[in-house]
Amino acid sequence: MEIERKFQIARMPENLEQYKKKEIEQGYLCIDPVIRIRKSNDNYILTYKSRMGMIEKPEEVALTCQEVELALTKESYEHLKEKTDGNLICKTRYLIPLEEGLTAELDVFHKQLEGLQFVEVEFPGEDEAGRFELPDWFGKDVSFDKRYKNNYLAFINNYEEI
Repeated sequence: MEIERKFQIARMPENLEQYKKKEIEQGYLCIDPVIRIRKSNDNYILTYKSRMGMIEKPEEVALTCQEVELALTKESYEHLKEKTDGNLICKTRYLIPLEEGLTAELDVFHKQLEGLQFVEVEFPGEDEAGRFELPDWFGKDVSFDKRYKNNYLAFINNYEEI
């Protein structure tokens, strides 16, 4: 299960070069449910995601999804890449440690989404997601805004369409 919150960026954190990063390329074979392929550095992954429950409850503070990841070979990734819908998403993901063992995943997008940036945090439970205190560089919570979902972003031609 995946429990996450997403935020706009109020300001970029300093010294990004000090953090671990991943170069990510991903595409979508289906968006309902989400079936995604991803190249993350030298790892290739097929992901299935489905939203937990069909109705968003007003008290929800985080997106909760069932998520299954399976390893792919480079060859199978390349084969499936030709079958994706929309645009491939290319981004650099910076892994920034936070308090309580959490990690901010800062995504800086490239190509057609150049200029778009946002941050995600995954939580071990919904209680932790609700108690989360935002670092000062975090902006508005966009967890339930579909425009910040990667499977939406794959179908727009530039981030100004958001």
